[in-house]
Amino acid sequence: MYNTNYHRASSVTDAATLFGNGDDSKYLAGGMTLIATMKQRLASPSDLVDIRHIADLKGISVNGSTVRIGAGTAHFDVATSADLRGACRAITDLAAMIGDPHVRHMGTIGGSVANNDPAADYPSAVLALNATVHTSKRSIGADDFFRGLFETVLDEGEIITAIEFQAPTKAGYAKFANPASRYAMTGVFVARHANGDVRVAVTGAGSNGVFRHAGMEAALKANWSPEAVASQSVDTSQMMADIHGSSDYRANLVKVMAKRAVAAAG
Repeated sequence: MYNTNYHRASSVTDAATLFGNGDDSKYLAGGMTLIATMKQRLASPSDLVDIRHIADLKGISVNGSTVRIGAGTAHFDVATSADLRGACRAITDLAAMIGDPHVRHMGTIGGSVANNDPAADYPSAVLALNATVHTSKRSIGADDFFRGLFETVLDEGEIITAIEFQAPTKAGYAKFANPASRYAMTGVFVARHANGDVRVAVTGAGSNGVFRHAGMEAALKANWSPEAVASQSVDTSQMMADIHGSSDYRANLVKVMAKRAVAAAG
């Protein structure tokens, strides 16, 4: 490690001010990615602005069909929320699959979405649930938020404050996890909404990060069943290939996980 200035923000406004005062500032939420990259000297911020303790960024509310999750809410709290489980069990199941107990108690939903790791779980939920990402400056629709590997439309210094969505009528998530990291080698989140819309989002497999699968969405809209997605093709040229699996392997996993997600949704 190396010298860096640590600041503990008391509010979103305070965090933005502290961030602007630094030469090369970074926000610290759970730190699950940032601290690791700093240890490897892949990141060297002059200032760390800790936003984990800001009360306004925490908490889960379910008001009718509207679900709002504060960006500073830990994975463990998402996984164990009875109210959230009643509104959308799939996202509580997703949170329970993330990493290990330490990661689930430290990592936050806002940090995960802002980082947009191509193998992270939450981006698929945000996209499939057609969620709105609220920030310190604006509100952004899920389809406009993600912009490729580790890229989003967030401006420099912009803070995610909450994730909000309408509870789906059916939803399910399934992933094939890397046995060491528990990151998704392929994860699929499916959701059917009250207006009849169906959305299928894939994480961990795409060479450009999280994406929607239009063919599976159309198939499920016509016939909500695991068999409906099994016949859909997955473009191998758009799949990631690494030491953990080839593009063909991941393309097959997309179909397998999609079937399991639909089955989990019921």
